[in-house]
Amino acid sequence: MQVSEMAIPDVKMLAPARHGDVRGFFSETWNGAALAAAGIVAEFVQDNHALSRQAHTVRGLHWQAAPAEQGKLIRVSRGAIFDVAVDLRGHSPTFGHHVSATISEENWHQVWIPPGFAHGYCTLAPDTEVIYKVTAPWEPKLERGLLWCDPDLAIDWPVDLSSAVLSPRDQSLPAFADFKVGR
Repeated sequence: MQVSEMAIPDVKMLAPARHGDVRGFFSETWNGAALAAAGIVAEFVQDNHALSRQAHTVRGLHWQAAPAEQGKLIRVSRGAIFDVAVDLRGHSPTFGHHVSATISEENWHQVWIPPGFAHGYCTLAPDTEVIYKVTAPWEPKLERGLLWCDPDLAIDWPVDLSSAVLSPRDQSLPAFADFKVGR
């Protein structure tokens, strides 16, 4: 598995090997020892699987507050997404900055997002399936979010406001200017 840093070094791009033949392929998508050797130490407690029927479905930007902050290992088993991580760590020199990447069933990449980041994505194809591991279980009372299209975040989403498919909750999330570190 190849691991490389993104523009915010704590967020990593992973490229698992895929071995194919006439039957199909085999890929080791997660190996704790290999990730630890690359500096990613995470104890995963839950797997999540999301299906988005329509292209341009936006999910996020979401995170969980302490003490249930989540690290996430994101991959796509079908379709493609534009994946985004926003640094919400108040002590970080990249606080308020974001990184993004396209991950898909074709490129087979994964993204590691450590605790302290908001996460979101936009599907680039219909019937996209995203599978991700998290380091803390879902805690509804600690769930938080930011408005995906906030101009202060300057995320260059591959969809405009009129074409994005969002949940009512994601449409009404607060702006980054209203974010309070640690909450």
